[in-house]
Amino acid sequence: MSEIATAGDPPRLTARGLATRERIVRAAAELMFEHGVAGTSTPDVRDAAGVSSSQIYHYFADKSALTRAVIEFQTERIVGGQTELLSRLDSFEALRAWRDALVQIQHDLQCRGGCPLGTLTGELAEHDAIARGALAESFTRWGDAIRDGLQHMIDTGVLRADTDPRRLSLATLAALQGGLVLAQAQRSTEALESGLDAMIVLIESHAVGPRRSRK
Repeated sequence: MSEIATAGDPPRLTARGLATRERIVRAAAELMFEHGVAGTSTPDVRDAAGVSSSQIYHYFADKSALTRAVIEFQTERIVGGQTELLSRLDSFEALRAWRDALVQIQHDLQCRGGCPLGTLTGELAEHDAIARGALAESFTRWGDAIRDGLQHMIDTGVLRADTDPRRLSLATLAALQGGLVLAQAQRSTEALESGLDAMIVLIESHAVGPRRSRK
C-alpha cells in the first residue's frame, strides 16, 4: 500500500516511514518555533531533517498539512507532557510545583520564543481557518487538563465541592498565556510568575478549611 499522503485517507506507515515522518515534523517544529511558519520554507525543512523534497511530499500534501502536523506535535509535547502531572494534583504544593516547572522552562529558554502554540495562533488564526480550529482544540485540551487537575483536588477534599473547576482552569490558562507573551517581550518571568501566583491564591480561596498563601 502506498504511503503517499492524501487529504481524506491518512497513510499506513511502516516503522521506517513513521521515523522519517517524525523527523520531518520535528525539524519543521523547531524551524517554525524559531522563524515562524512564513519564515520556514520546505527546502529549510528538507535540509534540517536530512531528507529529500520528494520525501516531504510523500507524507504531506502541502505546507499547510505539515503545519497542522507541527500543531499536533507541539500540542503533544506541551500538553501531553503536563497531563499526567495535572491529573495527580492533590495539594497546593503540587499545584505550585506545576507552576514552578512552567517558570523554570522559561528561565531555561531565557524567555525566548514564547509559547509555541500561542505563537502559531498569532501567525495563523486570522488567515487559516483549519489551523485555527486545530489550535483551538489544542488550547481546549490544555484547559481540560488543568480542569481535570482541579477536579481531582475537589474529589480528594482539597477544594470545596462548590468550586467551579472549568472557570478556574480557563482563567489559569489565560494567565499562563498572557504571562508567556509578556515573558517573551520583556525577557523576564515576573509577569508569568505574578499571573500564576494570583490564580493560585484565587484557587486557594476555595480550599476546604483555612489556608495561608505562600509569600
